[in-house]
This record gives sequence, structure tokens and C-alpha cells, in this order.
Amino acid sequence: MSEKRTGGRILVDNLVAQGCDRIFHVPGESFLAVLDALHDVPAIDVVTCRQEGGVSFMACADGTMTNKPGVAFVTRGPGATNASIGVHVAMQDSIPMILFIGDVDRGMRDREGFQEVDFPAFFGPISKWATRIEDAARIPEYVARAWNVAQSGRPGPVVIALPEDMLCDVVESLDRPAVARVPQAADAEAMTRLAELVAGAKNPIAIVGGAGWNAETGADFAAWAERIQLPVATAFRRQDSLPAGSPVFAGNLGYGPNPKLVQRIKDADLILAVGARLGEATTDGYTLVTLDHPGQTLIHVHPDPNELDRVYRTDLAICAGMASFAQQLATLDTAGPFAATQAHAEWIEWNTPKPRDVIFDLGQCVAAMRERLPADTIYCNGAGNFSSWWHRYWPYAAYPSQLAPTAGAMGYGVPAAVAAALRAPERMVVALAGDGDFMMNGQEMATAVQHGANLLVLVIDNAAYGTIRMHQEREYPARLSGTTLHNPDFAALARAYGGWAETVERTADFAPALDRAMAETGLRLLHLKTDVEIITAATTITAIRNR
Repeated sequence: MSEKRTGGRILVDNLVAQGCDRIFHVPGESFLAVLDALHDVPAIDVVTCRQEGGVSFMACADGTMTNKPGVAFVTRGPGATNASIGVHVAMQDSIPMILFIGDVDRGMRDREGFQEVDFPAFFGPISKWATRIEDAARIPEYVARAWNVAQSGRPGPVVIALPEDMLCDVVESLDRPAVARVPQAADAEAMTRLAELVAGAKNPIAIVGGAGWNAETGADFAAWAERIQLPVATAFRRQDSLPAGSPVFAGNLGYGPNPKLVQRIKDADLILAVGARLGEATTDGYTLVTLDHPGQTLIHVHPDPNELDRVYRTDLAICAGMASFAQQLATLDTAGPFAATQAHAEWIEWNTPKPRDVIFDLGQCVAAMRERLPADTIYCNGAGNFSSWWHRYWPYAAYPSQLAPTAGAMGYGVPAAVAAALRAPERMVVALAGDGDFMMNGQEMATAVQHGANLLVLVIDNAAYGTIRMHQEREYPARLSGTTLHNPDFAALARAYGGWAETVERTADFAPALDRAMAETGLRLLHLKTDVEIITAATTITAIRNR
């Protein structure tokens, strides 16, 4: 339409035009004109959150679920700086997201006015594009461009500042049609060369998952890998990129991987990296796959040309979208079979929880969840050692089903689970959070209750910032400083928010409590009180000290 409208109305109309059906926000006076326009637009579900970090994490998770930009609104200054954590995660995780920030009036700029920040300068280093809209008539142009930038090439976050007075301007403006993601096919000659290199390899392996991945990509890649029996590992916190039941799945990389998988990658003569940036966590500080990888051929497939040859010496660089590349593999004539059967058997052995002689065995808790929860359950977690039990023992059987920041941000699990539960109400959603992790955004349980989200929260409470305690014990054994926590009654807290909750302190009590939780609906929480001595799925504090 082109009749005169406020900037706020033009913005909302163009969000609808681009297919936006949900926004996450904490309200601010700087974008009241947008909230007023949303009052008359039932096509957009407005999710009101409790802290801007939760807002941006929810938008980031929504982008993961849909492969379309998750949309967030916050106010200037403190609101925007709180939200920056989700922008950083979206950037490092290659997730499409758009953050709109209500800004100071145009006439007030550069006076260090109330809550003023130079947002393009502030967000520029951690986003794909950070800008400000000065003219309400150009809102459709900016929104369409933001949609394209956020989801094209390597997906990522866009940040747009909205001067408060600009949103109140009444102007004529022509809306833009929906922007479709442009497919990126791989070069035919490069695909031929890929086939030649794979055919000449004796011990190849693939590392997959990352920018622009989707369920179809995983299925297509698995079909090709199964045809030639190519072992496939997933990058850090990308375990849902390939169905865990695939006979070529060799396990996941990151923190605490299967030593046999680590050795398999070291012994490989060819590494096919598809979608993964091969970042620090996936490569154990760039040591598992070294920058020059002598004796190994590296084929790197990524949708962003700037990523190729940026860190690693690449023998064959292929710039392509994940979906197009995986589809092209179907017609590729490649050699085989390779060693996938043995690699998958090693994963099954590593992935099977074995009882430990401890009061609370989280491995057996995961085993109980494997028996009771649907295979396509969505797990959402932030940072912390607590997640290692699920990374190791839960078979991520569907995409998306692992919402976990590769950036290692704490406080992600609960807000991500709220977003996932609202986006996929037909699926089981579990938030995993350590006690320190939970306290950073646990208040979003209020958002879950207010908006009718159906999710289960597991708080794994060892009364410590466990990951830092682990590092502390390694570097300064038995010299505790600043890592111990005194926690509230998390079950009582969940009940105060309007949820159902129980506390569990022994392995044997977990499965019955889980059954009772599964019989409930809405917000449910299990407070799992564990011993910090059992610091990971593979070691203890005592063992670390004794090293």
C-alpha cells in the first residue's frame, strides 16, 4: 500500500509482508508507535518477555527453528546492551535474526541524551549489518534488505535502530514483497574435483553442520554418505545435523568427544567440512584439524566466500548453500565403501550410558529420558558442564532438536525452550540448565506461563559454576575462589511462577519424578541436586586434582 501511514505502521505492515508471524520484546517508550500498530495486527504474535537477554535468545532460537529471521524489539541503551548477548550468539552460530532498537529522536542525537548509544558502531562488529533508519518512507527498503542479509550466504543477525520520532512520522511509502532466500549451487567443476579427491582417499571423514543447514540437507547428505559408507561427525553442538540413527554417524566434536573419534579424525587423509566453520570448540583449539593440516586434504564447503581460506589452508574450497550442495551430491559418482560401520559402532559404544557408583548419576537420567521422551524432543541448553551428559548420551534424532549456542553463552536454555515450545507446540521441549546458567534467565519462566508454553525444565544444581570450577581445579588444585554458589529452592521458585515442580536427589528417584512431570502440562521443573565431585560425564574433581 502507498497511502500515508505512521512509520510504526509501515514497519509492522512490512514485517507481515516478509512473513513475520511472531516477535519477542520488552516494551519501551522508544517504540510505542510500533506497539500501537501491532494492536491491530493479529497476524503477529507478540511475546512479552522479562529481560532483553531473554528477548534476543528467544529470537535467536526462533531463527534456528524456522531458518527465517527471528525478530526482536528492545528499547535503547540498557535494553539494547542487554540484548547484545543474543546478537553475538546469532553471529557466531550463523542464525538469521533481526533486532530492532527504539532509538533517541533524530534531533537529540550526539548529545549523549537519555540512554543514547551509537548502535551501528556498537553492534557493527558482532552483526552482519547494523544500521539506522532516518526516513520513514524508506522502511520497506530497509526491512526487505534486512531480511535478505539475515538469511543469505552465511546467515546472521541484523540490527536496526529506529529513532522514536521517525516512527511517528506520517508518510507515503510503497511496501516491498517478501524476500526469498537465493539458492547457491556449487560449481560443477568443483563437484567433479570433490568426487576425484574422495575417490583417491583411503580414510576420509566428513564434519558437518552449521550455516544454513536444515532437515532436508541432513537427509540428503546422509543418503550420499550412506551410499559410500563415509563416516560423518558433527561439529560442536550441531548433533542434530545428521540423524543419530544413520549408520554413518560417527559422533560429535566439541568438548569431551569420543577419543576414538578424535583419533579417527587425526588419522584421516581427507576431511570434508560442510557448513562448519571448524571453529575453536570443534577443533579443540585448532589442534584436531590444524591450520595447514599436513598429510590431510581439506575440502571446505561453506555459503560465505569470506569464510573459505580465511583460517585454514583449503585444498578445495566450494562456495555453496547447504541445501543445493547436498542435493548435488545425490548425482555425484563417488568411490567407496569406507569405514562408516566401525565408526558408527564406536559411537554407539560411547553413546550408551553405563552406571556409575554415585548417588546421582546423570547418565542414567539420560537413559531414563531415552526410554520415555519422544525421539524428536527438542533440547535447549546454555553453557556448562551439565550439558555434556546430554551431548554424549542423547541421540538427537530430528532437525532441529539441539538448540545450544556454539558461542558458549550462559542463560540460553530457558528462553530458547520458550521460543521452541511456542514454535512447535506438538513437540516435547526440554530446557537444560545448570544452577548458575539457570539464574541468568530463569525469570523467563514467567513468559512461558503467560504465553502458555508447554516445556520441561531440568535444573542441574551442583552449587557451583561447574565449568569454571573444573578449570580452576586443573590450574590451581584445591584452591577454591569465586566458584561456589548458594542457591534458592528452584522447585519452590518454579511453583511461585505457576509451574509444577519437584526436587530429586537420587538416581532412583529421577524416573518416577520424570513420569509425574510428563503427566503434567505447561511449565514443569525438576530440580536435580547433584554432587560437584562428579564434574563431567567422564571425570571427577578428585581425578582432576590428582593429575
